[in-house]
Amino acid sequence: MPRSRAETEMPEKVAIVDDEPGVRRALKRLVEANGFATQVYGSGEDFLQDSLEGVTCAILDVNLGGMSGLETCRCLISKHGDIPVIFITAQDSPDVRSEAMELGCSALLRKPFLGNSLIGAVREAVSHPHGHA
Repeated sequence: MPRSRAETEMPEKVAIVDDEPGVRRALKRLVEANGFATQVYGSGEDFLQDSLEGVTCAILDVNLGGMSGLETCRCLISKHGDIPVIFITAQDSPDVRSEAMELGCSALLRKPFLGNSLIGAVREAVSHPHGHA
């Protein structure tokens, strides 16, 4: 019996970049439980060194050890400007919010956030990929 289109399509792949292992695991479980594939990274450097093949959205912690999430996004834009970015942060500030918006992020969520808020942001990002100006 032939498979339907929905059965043969690969799920959207979401990259998760956070330097805290517990946060990475929780985000991975949440995102996968909502029908997305994931690829997790412990640093911006590891994320940017990957091919990012098939990645349709990236969740970046703003305050990564080493390269910040904002700097990671700048580098991502130069290589893969079509991948929408959702920032997450425990330390929201007007400066961070302003810089994230200037970088064209899809959303900025302050930790702790509701799982539904993140999944809504992911769904919006993958359904309306925008690229960066």
